Amino acid sequence: MDFIFTKKARLIFAAFMLIGIVAMVMGYANDHSAHHNRFWANIFVNGFFFFAISLGALFFLALQYATEASYMVALKRVIEGISQYIFIGSAILIVFFLAGTLHWHHIYHWMDPEVYDINSEHYDKIIAGKAAYLNQPFFWIRTLVYLGVWTFFARLFRKRSLLEDEIGGTKIHFKNMTYAAIFLVFFAFTSSTASWDWIMSIDTHWFSTLFGWYVFSGMWVSFLIVFVLLSIWLKNKGYLPNVNKSHIHDAGKWMFAISFLWTYLWFSQFMLIWYSNIPEEVTYYITRIEHYKWLFFGMFFVNFLFPMVILMARDAKRQIGYLIVVGVIIFIGHWLDVYMMIMPGSLGHHWHIGFMEIGMFIGFLGLFLYTVFNAFTKAPLTVKNHPFLDESNHLSI
Repeated sequence: MDFIFTKKARLIFAAFMLIGIVAMVMGYANDHSAHHNRFWANIFVNGFFFFAISLGALFFLALQYATEASYMVALKRVIEGISQYIFIGSAILIVFFLAGTLHWHHIYHWMDPEVYDINSEHYDKIIAGKAAYLNQPFFWIRTLVYLGVWTFFARLFRKRSLLEDEIGGTKIHFKNMTYAAIFLVFFAFTSSTASWDWIMSIDTHWFSTLFGWYVFSGMWVSFLIVFVLLSIWLKNKGYLPNVNKSHIHDAGKWMFAISFLWTYLWFSQFMLIWYSNIPEEVTYYITRIEHYKWLFFGMFFVNFLFPMVILMARDAKRQIGYLIVVGVIIFIGHWLDVYMMIMPGSLGHHWHIGFMEIGMFIGFLGLFLYTVFNAFTKAPLTVKNHPFLDESNHLSI
């Protein structure tokens, strides 16, 4: 399957990564913020964004197993390929968190021991009140459990999928349903707690009961965008002969629907907090409206309006051109969503989007695509012996 990952593609992705490396080196050298917070915040924006895409793929794969969905069987290897970035993504996150522990950056204010010392001038009563949860030993235990279990299931599902190609039958399929159900129960809880630990704790004084669901919806739709774009590319290159317009239509419907879920959660969180006007809650939005106003609201309207206006009609979700245009635009839009969750609490009003931000995004994109395309070469893109393969191949809607 090396013909999928041509020499030209390898060179393009390598060039992307080189741009990212240059942006990282130059950005670090020119970053005069305290403890290079701008540099490390960009590492986290991109590290989390692309990791979340792979985690979204793992969730979607488990969802297909648990619900015994047949329509996506023809595209299962695309989902699996995207999920394989989770191993590299986990390593990048660990490096970022370790840098915080070693005080190479101060993005997590609660990691500073002085905020818990009542005799220190940096003592923070609110953060100290959260010490039972926000302490480094417990944080690391939770983080390693999240990443360990998620990567375990990513490897398990991939291994069993390849085994099913060899031996067939229904035993593996029914076992996969059980494993998927276990994973989904674990994921339902930990996807929220991880977002609290890794992102919400940047704005340590702030909290939202909707935040975990909001991050989850962004993760899901970001994966769906990549899934749709890669499926279209592979189909057009002739690598997915059993995929037809109905499969693409279904994937487009998912992208359309979860965009609305994300919009609903964004608005619900904003409206409830802004209307109640409780100081410890509304401060999150005051920072973003005062210093990031156009980016904050612009990102929302882009991620809401483009799917709604362009993909509303049935025919639009079957047109490759429409899906590509909307997908590319809201892919950038959801990267900006992650940017808006991380940067205000990390840098305050000392921010701008320059070569560091754009270059590192391109570099991480190259690393992500290199990993995914490499995974595509490790197994046939058309599964064998799946119980619902024939039904999927004849999907018509």
